[in-house]
Amino acid sequence: MKANSEMATLCGAVTLFCAATSPVAAADTPALPIGGQSQSDSATNHQQILTNAAASPEQDWNWHAQNTDILDYHPGFPAKYSGPNSLNSGSEVQETVSLDLLAGRRLWQGAEFHVDGLMWQGFGFSQTLGAEGFPNGEAFRSGTREPNATFSRIFVRQTIGLGGEQEIVEDDDLHLAGKQDVSRITLTVGKMSAKDIFDNNAYANDPRTQFMSWSLVANDAWDYPADALGYITGFAAELNQPRWTARYGFFQVPRVSNGTALDSHFLEAWAMVTEFEHRHEIGGHPGAVRLLGYVNRAHMGSYQETLDNPALGGDITQTRAYRYKFGFGLNLEQELTKDLGAFMRAGWSDGRNEAWMFNDVDRTASLGLSLNGDSWHRPNDTFAIAGAINGISGVHRAFLAAGGTGILAGDGALNYDLEELMETYYDFQIWKTMHVAIDYQFISNPAFNRDRGPVSVFSLRLHWSL
Repeated sequence: MKANSEMATLCGAVTLFCAATSPVAAADTPALPIGGQSQSDSATNHQQILTNAAASPEQDWNWHAQNTDILDYHPGFPAKYSGPNSLNSGSEVQETVSLDLLAGRRLWQGAEFHVDGLMWQGFGFSQTLGAEGFPNGEAFRSGTREPNATFSRIFVRQTIGLGGEQEIVEDDDLHLAGKQDVSRITLTVGKMSAKDIFDNNAYANDPRTQFMSWSLVANDAWDYPADALGYITGFAAELNQPRWTARYGFFQVPRVSNGTALDSHFLEAWAMVTEFEHRHEIGGHPGAVRLLGYVNRAHMGSYQETLDNPALGGDITQTRAYRYKFGFGLNLEQELTKDLGAFMRAGWSDGRNEAWMFNDVDRTASLGLSLNGDSWHRPNDTFAIAGAINGISGVHRAFLAAGGTGILAGDGALNYDLEELMETYYDFQIWKTMHVAIDYQFISNPAFNRDRGPVSVFSLRLHWSL
């Protein structure tokens, strides 16, 4: 009873603190799991079945740090016209920097407290506008020349064992080393990234260590709950079994599209997401299938109502009311050989109302391969290649064609086509946990517009972690 009382008090304090903590400046980045890690409750994530439970001592506290620096360049490209949200058709060079200091503390049996202090600086191309599969997952929508800082994560996780076999939990950014039941319930409350728990993928999840394009590190059609920095206050519950995991999340949403202030009308403004994950082996090679569904409710504008009233001049904010947005996602990963893995995502949303938190995509599909360097005696290197296509609903097309703007799209006119992109990178270890990656991306029909592009993007990334 004492532990339960302490947990309730601490969780309440964490929630209040998270709601009151806001970024110094707005930024639009996917805010994905650090270093390819996540806090998702999955028996396949950095754990192994214990053969001797006594050989796995529990860690009382830990700390970690990471730094990622990305340099981006795109040469000039053809464009018949430009609008308020267009990618600059002239050449651009931009850089982004992020630094995280993370700490974890064990509170009582099964409970952990984690905090993440984030510093960011830099700019994305054209203020992070003009392409849905934006080429830098660390890019800031409202960039800053001077470093800014915030607490991006402050949460408590309670794990409730259900008995049976146990597994090892490795020390990482969002976990304390120890052991836990394979069959368990995990409850998380506080400020976090929804992507920490949902839509994980072993090969395409983190722009700091893997692919950089937004379309390849997340399901572009999931308007996932986040403030402008990519983090949000909420609650998640997970039921884990040896072969499957069921997840549910309930989160706050911003007051305005891509905003930092959160909507305090809790019964009218919220985001819910569910996910079912099944884990399997094919010929001794592990894989996973994840099915995701979401429903968002926020003070959104309507594409059709905006089009029906020409006097609004395409200003969708004049039609805002509390409305729903829903969609579905599929996420696959499969090890093909001990060094080669494949992944795929597909997503769909109803596309009737204003994009609110992530991007403007209503339909998406991606496919890729990731090859470990063990075969050429570089086991900590990775070569990967992938492609993605993005689309939008019919009424959404008409809205953009009439001069409307979204989170990333808005060229003042639209000659519609699917946005298509390809990305390839080679990430090589230069010293222990320090890596450098060389990355190339090709984007055709950026922001769904065949009158602009194609665009080539060349990037260099430095990443280290402790």
